[in-house]
Amino acid sequence: MKFTRKNLCIPYVVYLVLFVALPLIVLFYYAFTDGTGQFTVQNLTGFFTDPNAIGTLLYSFAVAIVTTAVCLLLAYPIAYILAMSSLKRKSTVIMIFVMPMWINFSLRITALKEVLTVLEGNLAMYPFLNAVIGMTYDFLPFMILPIYTTISKLDGALREAAMDLGANERETFLRVTLPLSMPGIMSGISMVFLPAMTNYVVLDMLYNSTYIMGSLIGSYFAAYNWHGGSMIALILLAIICLFTLLTDDDQGEVQRGGALL
Repeated sequence: MKFTRKNLCIPYVVYLVLFVALPLIVLFYYAFTDGTGQFTVQNLTGFFTDPNAIGTLLYSFAVAIVTTAVCLLLAYPIAYILAMSSLKRKSTVIMIFVMPMWINFSLRITALKEVLTVLEGNLAMYPFLNAVIGMTYDFLPFMILPIYTTISKLDGALREAAMDLGANERETFLRVTLPLSMPGIMSGISMVFLPAMTNYVVLDMLYNSTYIMGSLIGSYFAAYNWHGGSMIALILLAIICLFTLLTDDDQGEVQRGGALL
């Protein structure tokens, strides 16, 4: 059998049909039908008229925004120092940050829970703080890696040219390094913000009684309300697609600005 580009595409097409297209069709079917299989928009209107669902959505946004901000504040200095340093074993230092990801997720969160129990006593007293700490601990490497990769690939001649033209270290960072590292920042934000809205396992393991979008969807399916759960999943999918489009546009603008520099 002669391998051509068309033949090589067949496995990918089969994969997309089985694991992307068909699940989406099922999701749309349940989202816009009722228990009798009749078309309805009640699931959609029910979500936006349910104060508990809206509150969960807003709480999820708050957790994701704060977690992303904390990860960015911690990750950028780390990535910048490593990328700009003259260390011979930078990859070893980066591996130190990545190594916790090799440990089982449940073990890592259980260890974090024990630490927080010693520091706080009753975990239930600080649900939002514990959610942010747990999410930050879990997703910080996903913010460090893209920023480090972007900064380490910057052309050093641009910084030298800026300083030759009279810019000091602060101005060079703000007008050259920071703008050109925005693609890595946007990638890191995408990799942290979106999972932080749905990763309810962290909250459950830290004895957090509050809901985020992932736990809300799970509660619907656990109660065998596939129609309501599918609609919430579809709404979350729309939010994720919108967020991805916005971040892609921002990266495109940054790359075009970098090309002009």
